[in-house]
Amino acid sequence: MARVDDAKVGRALRQLRRRRGLRQADVAGVASVAQQTISLIECGHAAAFTIDTVRRAFGALGASYEGLVVWRGGALDRLLDERHAALVSMTAARLPAPGWEIVVEASYSIYGERGSIDILAGHARTRSVLVVEVKSELVSIEELGRKLDEKTRLARRQLCRQRFGWPPTGVGRLLVLPDLDSARRAVARNAALLDGMFPERGRDVRQWLRRPGGELNGILFVADTNPIGASAGRRAAQRIRVPRSAQPTLG
Repeated sequence: MARVDDAKVGRALRQLRRRRGLRQADVAGVASVAQQTISLIECGHAAAFTIDTVRRAFGALGASYEGLVVWRGGALDRLLDERHAALVSMTAARLPAPGWEIVVEASYSIYGERGSIDILAGHARTRSVLVVEVKSELVSIEELGRKLDEKTRLARRQLCRQRFGWPPTGVGRLLVLPDLDSARRAVARNAALLDGMFPERGRDVRQWLRRPGGELNGILFVADTNPIGASAGRRAAQRIRVPRSAQPTLG
């Protein structure tokens, strides 16, 4: 498994490249490296190459690499967060069933367990609570499962009552990924793990969201087409009442 730092370096290179609308081959040409080199760095294998090679790759995109990625005076974290924030915003806006009450970025600190739930949603009529984990890309599935198990357990035992005022009778956990070929391929590559962790997909997930009840363990692909203002996804602990008017369907 790639080190976390190498994974972040890869995500940074990919985001910078996509921001400029370039192909891997375009970056490779400017950096005087093979296209496969750019692909491997983006996949989290920067350690397989010399520092000079990685520097040339980032230099081709107007950034520098000195053991960490420097871009526009430290704006890298905001760049990496853009897609995540857009996915959170679009998911919160498109929950299709009326009656959902949503808390975005619901932070918790309970007996040494700390973290933040991207979207915590409660459906009072059916006493259903939904824990949504948003990922702009899959990195460590084992860590994802461990942390999501923690969030789901805490939502069942304490967080639902604390946030919405009632104990849940049904709990759903939902992994949201961008509706991109790369994300779907990543799910297919890791089917042996993900099929057991998140067996529900597509129509089954949408039906549960419309008529929640019982348990849900699903994956949903969402288009991150939020125009500019992904800031809605960053507003911590904001409660949103989903209107009863028809909502766009999720893919």
